[in-house]
Amino acid sequence: MDGARLVHGTITVEGRNCWRRAHARRVAFLVDGEAYFRNVAEAAERARHAIRIVGWDINSGIRLRRDGTPSEPLGAFLASLLARRPDLHVNVLDWDFAMIYALEREPVPLVGRTWPNHPRLHFHFDGNHPPGASHHQKIVVIDDAVAFVGGFDLAACRWDTSEHAAVDSRRSDPGYAHYAPFHDVQMMVDGDAAAALGELVRDRWFRATGSRIPPVAAGDVWPPALAPDVTDVQVAIARTEPAWQARPAVLEVETLYLDAIAAARRTIYLETQYFTAGRIAAALAARLGEADGPEVVVVAPRACTAWLEEATMGTLRERVLRELRAADRHGRLRVGHPVVPRGDVNVHAKVLIVDDGFLRIGSANASGRSMRFDTECDLAIEADGDARVRNAIAGFRDRLVAEHLGVDPGRVAEAVRRAGSLGGAIAALRGGARSLYPLEARVAPLLDEIVPDAELIDPDQAPTRHSLAVQILLGQLSGSARGFLVRAATVLLGVLALAAAWRWTPLPAWIGWAAMQVRPVRTMPATALLVVAVFVGGGLLLVPTTGLIVGATLVLGGRLGFAYGLLGTLASAAVTYALGRALAHERVRRLVGGIVHGVSPRLARRMMRAVATGRLVPIAPFTVVNLVAGAARVDFRSFALRTLLTLTPGVFLLALVADRFASAIRRPGAQTIASLIVVMLALLFLGPVTRRRHWSPREWTGQPGEEVG
Repeated sequence: MDGARLVHGTITVEGRNCWRRAHARRVAFLVDGEAYFRNVAEAAERARHAIRIVGWDINSGIRLRRDGTPSEPLGAFLASLLARRPDLHVNVLDWDFAMIYALEREPVPLVGRTWPNHPRLHFHFDGNHPPGASHHQKIVVIDDAVAFVGGFDLAACRWDTSEHAAVDSRRSDPGYAHYAPFHDVQMMVDGDAAAALGELVRDRWFRATGSRIPPVAAGDVWPPALAPDVTDVQVAIARTEPAWQARPAVLEVETLYLDAIAAARRTIYLETQYFTAGRIAAALAARLGEADGPEVVVVAPRACTAWLEEATMGTLRERVLRELRAADRHGRLRVGHPVVPRGDVNVHAKVLIVDDGFLRIGSANASGRSMRFDTECDLAIEADGDARVRNAIAGFRDRLVAEHLGVDPGRVAEAVRRAGSLGGAIAALRGGARSLYPLEARVAPLLDEIVPDAELIDPDQAPTRHSLAVQILLGQLSGSARGFLVRAATVLLGVLALAAAWRWTPLPAWIGWAAMQVRPVRTMPATALLVVAVFVGGGLLLVPTTGLIVGATLVLGGRLGFAYGLLGTLASAAVTYALGRALAHERVRRLVGGIVHGVSPRLARRMMRAVATGRLVPIAPFTVVNLVAGAARVDFRSFALRTLLTLTPGVFLLALVADRFASAIRRPGAQTIASLIVVMLALLFLGPVTRRRHWSPREWTGQPGEEVG
């Protein structure tokens, strides 16, 4: 199906670019958190049988209503509904996130369950995806009668009004006193479309938990006060699913993007948090190069929310924009970011509107991950000759642009008529206190030089297996028999390599000499300070922490190796946390970056590669996790507590393995060899167990392995 055919036909086609086309009696476009959270609460209060929530991040402490009336946190709100409705069940499926995101989430996975303990509230994590991927769908289905899909999670730092005031006391959540203005969009549907989304969620639940939840008899739970934006329309459901465990890849989202871009005649309007997908950029560049092609209007955040994201995803976005600007020979590209008095608006929406005839709202960013690597869910409607739907789509587009410009939607519609284009209308209306400013280049040449390509930072497929060797060892893959055998083989090869080095190299003599030197002073305070200094220096140079812990154990013995290894690792975490906090300042970052690059361009590339990988792939170096925490200004007490809780089991296991290995080599015998086998088996089995319980240490290896929602 080529672009010429798409112009005159229906874009959404089951089996090609969508999973299902289903009828919705009512559809509403919910713009910004106040509208979304309130309508979720009102629909949930009308539920009789089932509330099902799927998300990248779900926080039990957020409040859905912030209009001055009493409002319970989400967990307590759901518990109160369960208490009043004996037939109601609540299923919450949260992404089994990598440890790098732990400090951005509520502490439930690390230090205890904060969701209410109720027999009909079923909470599970979903880690059923390839290594490095994430579950990014954001769906709420109520009684299989109403469903919400879009960019919103029921998470912290999402709520805002469409006014996006620079200061709003309601814009705060547990652990976050205040956050910047936040813009996002959700689509709400009922009828067969909602029932189909209920089926999708039930299938996700089964894959994650192995248990099935039944469909329910649909009633009318649509909030009475909410007027739909359009009625009686077909809704297409498009998904991204990576190939995993005999399931083939599903690339409906990417195909729908490309088909919609190919079908455009006048205008392509895109709102996206990230803008890094190479195939999407190439398709847009091709249309911009046509003499009679459509205009392209992109609304994106001025910068990413954290400096590490800005240095990586921001750099990739700048490369995409350079490609598009080079292709824009006819002057039809407009890229802007919304501003309000005294601040910028964080654009988190994922919206695509083509002409007045096609609208897509969902969870998928215009990024490589969203196209092929993470799980996503988008909804789309199209006019297909129906003037009602065409007017609804055009009105929604004008409403979005009007919000960004701080004007009435009617003024946008009139300006479009006068200018003959959306870009011309924006140019005519721009300049007020709220406005869309052109997105200027922000990437320093240094960063552009050393930041790696999108294949590493924004991957569209799983990383190669050899880069995940240590992840396999620590149980980051599935608990299958094959995974166990791979972990066992990896451990065995490591032991054999170390044994060979011990037998045929001067390694035992060196370690013996070092042990003799430190034996008289190993309990002195100066020794502890020296070990701490080595760990801190190693952390700054991205030296694998595993090696330092093993070395300390071989030299100092099991008990002191564990004690000093834990002390040194915690000190390294604190120092790199402080460094991340300092590097959050632009001036300091430029200074340090210039020094590092001047001393060694190769080292600069290595550091940036590690930083990029650590921030964006859920397989992160220990040092990078700490830098992220500091740059994000995570509360230090919370950081220190969680670091201690997550590191202690891992340091203990590593020290124990090293100590038992040394004993088996020095004094081979049935007892020492048996003890080594026992601790190796413990490492094999407890790695996956502790990870599932979210007590695994954050990447002890320091090896680069990389959404934010």
